[in-house]
Amino acid sequence: MAAERRVRVQVAAMEGGGEGGRAVLTPLELQAVVAAVSTVVLRCQLERALGRLKEQLRARRRRTLTQSPDDGPEYVAISEAVVQMCYALGCGVIPRATPRWVVLGETYENSTCNFGIGRASGLVVVRDVTAALLQVYREKIAWTAGARKLIVLWAFADKRFPNCHGCIEYTHIYVDKPAHAPNENYYDRKHRFSIVAQVVVDLDLRVLDVHMGYPGSCHDIRVLRLSNLWQCAESGSLFPGPHVTLPVGVRTNGYILVDNGYPPSEWMVIPYGGVNQHVDKERFDNKQKVARGAVEKAFGRLKGMWRLFLWTPKTNLDTLPQLFTAVCILHNILIDARISFNENLLWEVDANDVRRRVDLGIKEPLQPLSMITSTNEALVMRDALAERTKHDVVIATLVGGQIRCFVPPWGW
Repeated sequence: MAAERRVRVQVAAMEGGGEGGRAVLTPLELQAVVAAVSTVVLRCQLERALGRLKEQLRARRRRTLTQSPDDGPEYVAISEAVVQMCYALGCGVIPRATPRWVVLGETYENSTCNFGIGRASGLVVVRDVTAALLQVYREKIAWTAGARKLIVLWAFADKRFPNCHGCIEYTHIYVDKPAHAPNENYYDRKHRFSIVAQVVVDLDLRVLDVHMGYPGSCHDIRVLRLSNLWQCAESGSLFPGPHVTLPVGVRTNGYILVDNGYPPSEWMVIPYGGVNQHVDKERFDNKQKVARGAVEKAFGRLKGMWRLFLWTPKTNLDTLPQLFTAVCILHNILIDARISFNENLLWEVDANDVRRRVDLGIKEPLQPLSMITSTNEALVMRDALAERTKHDVVIATLVGGQIRCFVPPWGW
């Protein structure tokens, strides 16, 4: 009862009265209340001022990031969406932070609705992110150098292909029927409209070179000869490193592995092909095919993660090459970050409830090309490599600044 009476007295005092007309709060207590209220008011004012300051800084940062490159060398023309993308890259949340229509193969309409933005805004975001990746991370797609190059060369040497730098293959990106171009130009051998992408990868599935933009009806050789890769190879600047000496004194500065849709050259090694092969040629073709399998694995990982390219993307054909290159950059970033890939993503269930592997858009050559255009040096180098694959042990060493591969006495 006494405690309840004290509570009533305190409440009455707060309302302006009390027992015997005496206030419960002393002057010292009143000063404490005033100080507490002043502290709260000051805190609110500081937080309001800090909020205004943050907004001003964000606006200034946005203006700086969206300035034209001509305004100063330190400025980059990217939007706030690109800043978020770069933040996602730094936090290691790729590919979950990328647009869902790229990762899941959704349409612009479905994806933008999920994010609560319009289709036009989604197009702007994708365009800005693509431009930023091509500008900031362009070096992610490049021929290896330094220690990384030695690792690649050793990996191919372990496959019995010393001084090999990569494998090349083509994939078709399916598109809608072009509105302002002859339809037959884009009609490929599978009777679908597509764009051809030429890609070079290493055994770690990293993309080294990409060339895209030609209609699906173009032959592989035509696409190759229109690429910068061909220009560099023919000028001798593609593989500037030390040469390797193969059996019978054959020397090579470097080469890539291709299928028999090309004529052999000094920088492209193709299989022998044919039926009823000699055992040595059959062994060489099998090993060459196994090594070239890295390209199909790379396409599987790339299209399996970025499923937009498994279907028919509804996008501008003029910007599709840039978008594909940007996805190749992200593909390499994920490999460098050691992000694993679920192989189950390469399987789907069709309309008949049959589980099948997804179409990666890889076309086998209709028939081997004529060997008339082949040089004798190219054929001799392939024979030397075939001789090399007959042995189980290959040792590479650096002699006088040059890489030399040889088979030890016990391997002959």
